[in-house]
Amino acid sequence: MKETLQIRLLRWYFNLFACYRRTGGRLTYLAPDFREARVTLPLNRKTRNYVGTLFGGSIYGAVDPIYMVMLIRILGPAYRVWDKSATIRFLRPGRGSLFARFLLTEEETAAIRAEVDGAGRSERIYTVELADAEGTVHATVEKTLHIRRRPNH
Repeated sequence: MKETLQIRLLRWYFNLFACYRRTGGRLTYLAPDFREARVTLPLNRKTRNYVGTLFGGSIYGAVDPIYMVMLIRILGPAYRVWDKSATIRFLRPGRGSLFARFLLTEEETAAIRAEVDGAGRSERIYTVELADAEGTVHATVEKTLHIRRRPNH
């Protein structure tokens, strides 16, 4: 799906946001319906660690807010979305740029709404892989998100 001007400006603003900008990651694509996002994390002087590979904090920071922001935008103001926990597994050193892709299907968000309406809350676990240009996975991040209805909605 092609990015609209409004989405391109939002992506640009997101990349300039100080907390995200300092991770070294860059949001390179955002679907107009917020159901897909792509992130690139280049190896450079800001993301390189002591031994010359990608810093683990940059790897995690580059993917940390993405699923939460996507769900906030898709579910709308009636829902509250919070990060609950995260784990990262380093599989091999990042010696070049890494790429991550985030997807949320309509079925997934419908299931979240149904679970929140029935149980009052939902906890979802999402896994994102950071891979190099050849597709070799260097790290996986597992995020647990807590979703519930906002009061008075």
